[in-house]
Amino acid sequence: MDRTSEEFLEHSGQKSTGMSIKDRIKSSERLKKIAHFMLIPRNRYRPRWWVRALLNPFVHKKGKNAVFSRKARKDLFPFSPFELGANSLIEDFSVINNAIGPVIIGERTLIGISSVIIGPVTLGNDILIAQNVVISGQNHGYEDANLPISKQKDIVKHIKIEDEVWLGANVVVVAGVTIGKHAVVAAGSVVTKDVPAFSIVAGNPARIIRQYNPKTEDWDRIKKNDK
Repeated sequence: MDRTSEEFLEHSGQKSTGMSIKDRIKSSERLKKIAHFMLIPRNRYRPRWWVRALLNPFVHKKGKNAVFSRKARKDLFPFSPFELGANSLIEDFSVINNAIGPVIIGERTLIGISSVIIGPVTLGNDILIAQNVVISGQNHGYEDANLPISKQKDIVKHIKIEDEVWLGANVVVVAGVTIGKHAVVAAGSVVTKDVPAFSIVAGNPARIIRQYNPKTEDWDRIKKNDK
């Protein structure tokens, strides 16, 4: 065996049993660049066609009767989890991206036309997401005034949306937010902090305007001074 072959095996992990191929790639900048080129075209943020067609179906999970519409964009990579629960639907022109973190979608959940989901995001069951909604677990650093924002560190925080939530059209949910069960987010709202279960929020930034009262079985109006 020549020196070049030995070096490749050493870097790839095939020669050493102490580390898997995946771990070897993560630990080597050279191998990471090669793997990145093989998976992603230059200056693009989506996988190559062969990854989508030949690799992803074997590593991602799709439940019974789940539909990923033909014109929706699958920016999905095999190195990060993606799950679409049974009887869920992702409408046309939506974008689902798991490059930075997993995207897990529960059962009977609807993602409306032209919505964008960037992981890490977990969606529960029976969720309604209207049109043009953005849910992004990714943010960008900006603090260094001498460095372009595009070159600064990504800020990644998990978003969790629990069962039975309804997000109106044009809602934005920022990184790190949790939205509780059966909450409603009014159209056009920007959700910057956690939303309690069984509440209605609206505005930019979104604030609670109503909350369910189990004693009266009604949705009580919340005055601004009460929060």
